[in-house]
Amino acid sequence: MKTQSLLFSFVAVAFTLPALGWDYEGHRMVNQAALAALPREFPAFVRAPANAERIAFLSGEADRWRNVPDGPIKHYNSLDHYCDLEQIPEAGLSLASVPSHRYEFAMQFAAGRAADADKFPKIDPAKNSDRTREWPGFAPWAIAEYYGKLRSAFSYLRIFQEMGTPEEIANAEANIVYLMGVMGHYVGDCAQPLHTTQHHNGWIGENPQRYTTWKGFHSWIDGGFSSKAQIRLSDVVAKVSQAKAIPVTPRADGRDPMFVAVMTYLVAQHAAVEPLYRLEKNGKLGVGDQTVSAEGRSFIVGQLTKGGHMLGAIWLTAWVNALPDTYLRNELTKRKASTTSTPKAKR
Repeated sequence: MKTQSLLFSFVAVAFTLPALGWDYEGHRMVNQAALAALPREFPAFVRAPANAERIAFLSGEADRWRNVPDGPIKHYNSLDHYCDLEQIPEAGLSLASVPSHRYEFAMQFAAGRAADADKFPKIDPAKNSDRTREWPGFAPWAIAEYYGKLRSAFSYLRIFQEMGTPEEIANAEANIVYLMGVMGHYVGDCAQPLHTTQHHNGWIGENPQRYTTWKGFHSWIDGGFSSKAQIRLSDVVAKVSQAKAIPVTPRADGRDPMFVAVMTYLVAQHAAVEPLYRLEKNGKLGVGDQTVSAEGRSFIVGQLTKGGHMLGAIWLTAWVNALPDTYLRNELTKRKASTTSTPKAKR
């Protein structure tokens, strides 16, 4: 179902601009498609032109953090862009029950990797300056954590709207715009199937289907194909449907329901890894002198659309499930009382 035009009219001016790929321009499309998917009742301030543009701009922020030499940020940030799902069962963990807390998972994965070290390739220290090769990646945890931050921001915005100053309301809204924009990068990353697999830059290990081992494959999917195919924002927005909130009722197993929904999303994108490799094998992805195929173009547009739809659903869920911040309300009540109390007369 196509989203009604009133939901995405604010991005219409961009429809004529060709995307440069699933790099910055691709991430912009995911964030803009998510904005287009939001229902009318979602807070209108995010659609204000300056805020909509900032949400699109911030889609590239997490990649900008990768362009610095600082070891701690490269280690922390790099791991949040992907999750090689094959490594999780190799460490003796189940994708269906993996812990929703990042560090609980990290401890279990480290123990499983040590116990089954023969199942993992040896780490070359010369290629591990950022100390990331020991881990499968933490993308689903990063997304679930950003959801919690966004939900908190909507919670305190409600109280500032009720009791705060105009400056406090403006700052709370700015925080929401920031969190929405940055979160979008990771959700968009995971719509790219190669961000969910150890075969992220050419097939590795046993290769009975003789899929490409080309080390430029990831880059081609991130940017080259979309540029050659002239994929535009209108192609994606035309396919995105109106976002619906994700059920986040408590689970019997105690795992966080949003994390489970995000893991389900990653597993679904991982199922597209081999179809993507088959497209390349069959000459459908426009590599080199190959022409762009309708099948290949449809696949990439579809993945961008899935990213936009999931992102819009997470944003909507955070807003719908944001309970008023009672601690902040109590503090602002105290503040109001202290500024309105009548001073005692001096004797």
